[in-house]
Amino acid sequence: MTLLARIVPLGGLTRPGRLFERNLMVYRRTWMVLFSGFFEPLFYLLGIGFGIGSLVGSVTGPGGQEVPYQVFVAPALLASAAMNGAIYDSTTNVFFKLKYSHTYDAVLTTPVGVPDVAIGEIAWALFRGTLYAIGFMVVMLALGLVRSPAWLLALPASILIGFAFASVGMALSTWIRSWADFDKLQLVLLPMFLFSATFYPITAYPPALQVVVELTPLYHGVDLLRGLTTGSIGVPQLVDVGYLIVMGIIGLAVVSRRLARLLLK
Repeated sequence: MTLLARIVPLGGLTRPGRLFERNLMVYRRTWMVLFSGFFEPLFYLLGIGFGIGSLVGSVTGPGGQEVPYQVFVAPALLASAAMNGAIYDSTTNVFFKLKYSHTYDAVLTTPVGVPDVAIGEIAWALFRGTLYAIGFMVVMLALGLVRSPAWLLALPASILIGFAFASVGMALSTWIRSWADFDKLQLVLLPMFLFSATFYPITAYPPALQVVVELTPLYHGVDLLRGLTTGSIGVPQLVDVGYLIVMGIIGLAVVSRRLARLLLK
């Protein structure tokens, strides 16, 4: 019985699970790498949430309620942690295997098929994003940054955010031609991180710009987690869930088609 089979009963996901297990074994001696992306949002929380937050005081949160700045910022950084863990692994990890190690060429000589590769790699990226989310949620709880019992739903919500970004990230990796292209990806991720109502309410933007922000995927992750951790749950959070599910499904469909085109020539 393999390591993963002892940890998780795979059932019908045996073949994608084998790819997941391969990643798990690869990282078994470099497991600290898995947690590297957790520290960036943590430093933002300590530096901006508590540093600048001590000067800001309270801000208007979901539903018009006044919340301490740290409580406002923390769920946004939780969404960022889930995004970072998922998208960076689903792009750099998959790109290296496609372009350099040609791992999938060997994998496809086994009963594992292209859809199994897509599901297995997305599951691994999702696992990494979930680790970041769990670690950050523990920090939030320890610092008293949750205001509602609904915060328990923040973990499945973070997993949903990870699924959406992992699927799209893996799809994007099939178009990346060189390591230099990751600079272009960063040009998208960094502004999205800064301007998705992460550090100040969306009402701070002009109305036209608010519409643009509301179309970005990270905004919906931020809005969903902020609503859950502050207890302001309503129709907007249902819209957020729908947006992220559709995003993940589209990404999964695209990556399956793209991988088939690249690997089954």
